[in-house]
Amino acid sequence: MKLINTNQTEWVNRHENFTEKIKALYVAGNEPDLGALESYNDATKALQQLINDQIKTNTPFRSLGAGWSFSKVATATNGYMLDTKPLNTTLSLSEKSVSENYKGDPQKLLFAQCGCGVWELSKELRAKNLSLKTSGASNGQTIAGVISTGAHGSTIDFGAVQEFVVGLHLILSPNRHIWLEKKSFPVVSDSFIQKLNSELVQDDDLFNSALVSFGSFGIIHGVLVEAEDLFLLETYMRKMPYDSQLKQVMGTLNFNGLNLPYGDERPFHFAVALNPYDKENNAYVSAFYKRPYRDDYVRPVVNAEGIGPGDDAPSFIGRLTDAIPALVPTLVNKLLAGVFVPFEKQFGTLSEIFNNTTLHGKLMSSAMGLPLDMVNKVTEILLEMNETDGPFPGLFAYRYVKKSDAKLAFTKFEYTCILELDGAFSDATQKFYTAVWKRLDDENIPYTFHWGKINELDPERISRMYGEDANTWIAARNKLLDENGRKVFSNQLLQQWGLDKTL
Repeated sequence: MKLINTNQTEWVNRHENFTEKIKALYVAGNEPDLGALESYNDATKALQQLINDQIKTNTPFRSLGAGWSFSKVATATNGYMLDTKPLNTTLSLSEKSVSENYKGDPQKLLFAQCGCGVWELSKELRAKNLSLKTSGASNGQTIAGVISTGAHGSTIDFGAVQEFVVGLHLILSPNRHIWLEKKSFPVVSDSFIQKLNSELVQDDDLFNSALVSFGSFGIIHGVLVEAEDLFLLETYMRKMPYDSQLKQVMGTLNFNGLNLPYGDERPFHFAVALNPYDKENNAYVSAFYKRPYRDDYVRPVVNAEGIGPGDDAPSFIGRLTDAIPALVPTLVNKLLAGVFVPFEKQFGTLSEIFNNTTLHGKLMSSAMGLPLDMVNKVTEILLEMNETDGPFPGLFAYRYVKKSDAKLAFTKFEYTCILELDGAFSDATQKFYTAVWKRLDDENIPYTFHWGKINELDPERISRMYGEDANTWIAARNKLLDENGRKVFSNQLLQQWGLDKTL
């Protein structure tokens, strides 16, 4: 494996909302003169040597993805950072590499090295007439990064991004790396394990803990994803009154009676955006429907503001500036009038619809997971607090996914509404966030935080949000990592949250 020291002692995330002080930033790369499997195994050895070096000097170590998170969850360290994006080998599995007990189609399995971008995986799968099962609104993240931070995805009845992962190659120490999968869902054969020179561990709790582990379970070197047949999305965005009928759907996902393009047909993706300054009390409702793939469709187009059908607020909300309160409603209305242009019947593959990798300006973004029966109550609180604690320089956006099996997935409710609060980069935005979270705590409303977005977590909140699942996660980390490993893969956030303790 090639290793380059950039001599950087500061690192800024993609959204430019924080700077991390580090000892050094290294960039890793596969050896070009080796075959795919040989270079992958060579990188495993080199990564083990890096871990050994950090143990000897008692220095924390973090592997870095695309730097997409708004929070420091994936990057907090006062030690060394390793840019893994060039580690982007992919491998298909032969029938010999797949367990005879695997319940799926071996042709739909793809093994990806940690630095593979979601967009890269989509491109490779497209050539095989396959698709990822879901993705976030953007596809610029690395596969290891997007699952490690629990990115929520975009599909009502499937779940978060990590739900299509069926195996993990974890490097735990200088002398141990394992292939981890569920005991209840075996996937690979002994032949595959031998090819990686690894050790097979089948354990549901360990796997479901390691999925969302933000770099603290060692290095996720490889990920096995389970794809599906290529499909199209038929997409619509309509302006609708924010009335009792829409509220009923937002709080139940029962689509009966709502004026959607296909009536009661359940969409693949459903999202609502509310502008708190819209005096006409309108909402922008997106409904995307899954359709069989055909090649004769007209490719999706962006609007005059450069916004495509699947783009979410972070692709444009950074254009808002920190303004005096009296100007906030005017600025928000002016921005959203150009961005929220309703459209009808645009088609595209998953990666064409959810394809944004371009950001415009600095912004702040937070997201909470809510149970369905709390959605309307929390919206009422937000609208009320916008008058008392605002004005909030942004909008309220809602999307929905099914419960995740991952122990620390913030999409933990049977159906989770992800309520996104995206706003201008300002003290006013942070102040509004803090006030909202305190109000929800005071009223005992259950919610979770998106790990990769702005949050205020502490041991008490984590215990309230995750209960025994947090203890299971901590126990799994202790079981997989030895004492040296727990030190190297720890950081100030993990310690602050009480997730680094020994049970």
